[in-house]
Amino acid sequence: MSDFNYNDDTTKKLAALYSKVLDGLGEDTAREGLLKTPERVAKAMQYVTSGYSINPTAIIQSAIFHEDHNEMVIVKDIELYSLCEHHMLPFFGKAHIAYIPNGKITGLSKLARVVDAFARRLQVQERLTVQIRDCINDALDPHGVAVVIEAKHMCMMMRGVEKQNSITTTSAFTGEFTHDVTRSEFLRLIGR
Repeated sequence: MSDFNYNDDTTKKLAALYSKVLDGLGEDTAREGLLKTPERVAKAMQYVTSGYSINPTAIIQSAIFHEDHNEMVIVKDIELYSLCEHHMLPFFGKAHIAYIPNGKITGLSKLARVVDAFARRLQVQERLTVQIRDCINDALDPHGVAVVIEAKHMCMMMRGVEKQNSITTTSAFTGEFTHDVTRSEFLRLIGR
């Protein structure tokens, strides 16, 4: 998303609010290192929440191909970065996606773009996992979809319980992946 366009009005409004936040924290917003911080944070927040303006289903529908392939398609280790909606702190990790085509496939990069579209919103990992699954299921009508996300949450690492090595794993399955044999094959293939 290097061609991301920032909204000037939104940038100005958010920058004014972030300046008040810094002031409320006891910072001197006039000191050199903080002069442009409110604007930088305003732009960063627009970027990391840019998924609200993206239609994930349209991403998949932009590259659907009719194909008789009916074996599992897996894209694993898709990097993701999101913001926890409870503390607005980052969580990050990897998504693993599989689907079993039912006459239609999509471009592999589209699956990664769907992850980004949903991750670039205020999120909880559980909902993110289900949103990705449902989007792929609705757009492709496959025989099944599997999504596993493994992530580290800064709200657990740098505050609260301060557990540095904890990883949260969530999963969501439809269709053939609700059967033990298919789900087990997927989990084995992603190495988990």
